[in-house]
Amino acid sequence: MSVIVTDTGFAPAPDRLLPGPADLDGAAEVDLANTDDPEALRPHLARLTLVRVAFPAFADGRGFTLGRRLRAMGYRGRLLALGPVIADQYPMLRRLGFDGAEIPEDLAARQPPAQWATGPAPRDYQSRLRA
Repeated sequence: MSVIVTDTGFAPAPDRLLPGPADLDGAAEVDLANTDDPEALRPHLARLTLVRVAFPAFADGRGFTLGRRLRAMGYRGRLLALGPVIADQYPMLRRLGFDGAEIPEDLAARQPPAQWATGPAPRDYQSRLRA
């Protein structure tokens, strides 16, 4: 099982696998591997309601780029990071257009909701300099 992290806290995630870009066949939800080209989704962006971008390891940042590219291409649906991203990465996910993350239960147990809260003050270095 996994847990969905959003700005409002934790929620249980539905236990499901989604099709990849090559297997969409009319589906409204899709999983995007960190090695997939988001251009494959361009013809389907208007009908997609959920895209989960794989983060196979917290040290693999390719998912950040994929999420940003999807938003730049005009995707307006729900965008989730999928995998073991950590609380320190959550503000960056939000800045790049992600709506949240779907993380493993064991990670959620080690990093409770309070660690994921972005709060009203900017947590990143550049925002603090601008303020």
